[in-house]
Amino acid sequence: MPKMTFVSPDGSRTEVEAPEGLSVLEIAHRNKVDIEGACEGSLACSTCHVVVASEWYDRLEPASEDEEDMLDLAFGLTSTSRLGCQIIMTKDLDGLTVTLPAASRNMQVDKKK
Repeated sequence: MPKMTFVSPDGSRTEVEAPEGLSVLEIAHRNKVDIEGACEGSLACSTCHVVVASEWYDRLEPASEDEEDMLDLAFGLTSTSRLGCQIIMTKDLDGLTVTLPAASRNMQVDKKK
């Protein structure tokens, strides 16, 4: 089974099993990693913001326009920031490392029009 590593703001590392087909957010919640995900993966907030290790960033599927819009609201945005709910584990991502930002900003967007 693929594995991935979460790096906490204090630098501590947690390696966990990362089943294919689950999002990084779902994997975090299954392993009690402190990441919020207030909108439960519906692309209406940025509380599952993670910073992807640079060596892994280009291996991910590109971010959608909706994800980019939500990332604009994220605290501590970097050039390798992504939303954990949008990174789906595959065997090619075995070993993925993401860092949790020191804080998150819960600015949910009402997508109903």
